[in-house]
Amino acid sequence: MKAITTAQLEAVGAEIMLSNTYHLYLQPGADIVAENGGLHKMIGWNKPMLTDSGGFQIFSLGHGCVADEIKGRRSFAHTNRKLLLKISEEGAYFKSYIDGHVHCLSPEASIQAQRKIGADIILAFDECTPFHVDRDYTARSMDRSHRWEMRSLREFERLANGTQAIYGIIQGGIYGDLRRESAQFVSENNFFGQAIGGSLGGTKEQMGEIVACACEHIKNVRPTHLLGIGHMGDILSGVKNGVDTFDCVHPTRLARHGGALVDPEKNDGREFININNSRFTHDTQPISDGCMCYCCRNFSRSYVHYLFKAKESLSGQLLTIHNAHFMVNFMERVCSLIANSEI
Repeated sequence: MKAITTAQLEAVGAEIMLSNTYHLYLQPGADIVAENGGLHKMIGWNKPMLTDSGGFQIFSLGHGCVADEIKGRRSFAHTNRKLLLKISEEGAYFKSYIDGHVHCLSPEASIQAQRKIGADIILAFDECTPFHVDRDYTARSMDRSHRWEMRSLREFERLANGTQAIYGIIQGGIYGDLRRESAQFVSENNFFGQAIGGSLGGTKEQMGEIVACACEHIKNVRPTHLLGIGHMGDILSGVKNGVDTFDCVHPTRLARHGGALVDPEKNDGREFININNSRFTHDTQPISDGCMCYCCRNFSRSYVHYLFKAKESLSGQLLTIHNAHFMVNFMERVCSLIANSEI
């Protein structure tokens, strides 16, 4: 939630926040977060919080993100390959991007860090299997993730004081039989909820098939989370398959680069506009017609366009407020569709 305060986030109606274990583990460190009374108190957030395990960021150091792989961008992985040193049964050895120190993040260390951070919902430690590997590696990776998840669960139960709940993570890459096996594994063990992670394929159609396959074999009385997905069309597809919650940096990262979320039905299927474009220089309309966020109630597209061109820090803050408000309202509409059996 860069470029926005927790008070502003609460004002747009947000009910839960995801915080990143990997970055907090490296800076300021889980112990310092604990010294501040936990992350809720440290940042002034009195509502629920979810932390990821740190695995996605660590394994991205060696492989790049899934979007990089799909789009053929290898520069990120090449630049960062020396940061991910080794994956062993113990855990993942990597260099800090801050000071170069070597760390080993194991399942136990991940759970201990999340315990100190103090999130309400935490995730088991897993390997985020990359998109381009073959089925054999994917199967071995999934089996290792299952062993790591059991270690995570045991460490969670050892430290449990009734203030946190843990989700297991379904892996298996793009292979339906592996996704089924992983979903059954998570369902058979004592996790509070389940999250679908890893590579979801190279197209939206393939992602829909993989999510549907995983959801078909889960224990559906538990809450189900889809990791790292935040585009509106993908959310609707996930909800149809039984997913309850989603997380993604997309709305806030988009905002900091000039992307403003809009209604696709009113914008030729496009989910956002780029306010940096010169066509907004003289546009006196709000970012999104009918939006009641602070930005849209007070400022024009022309003004926000000017702020980005002038490189004013307020630019990203205003669009972050808009995009956060827009996504909250979008999810409220999704809930209404579910309540009315329209989805």
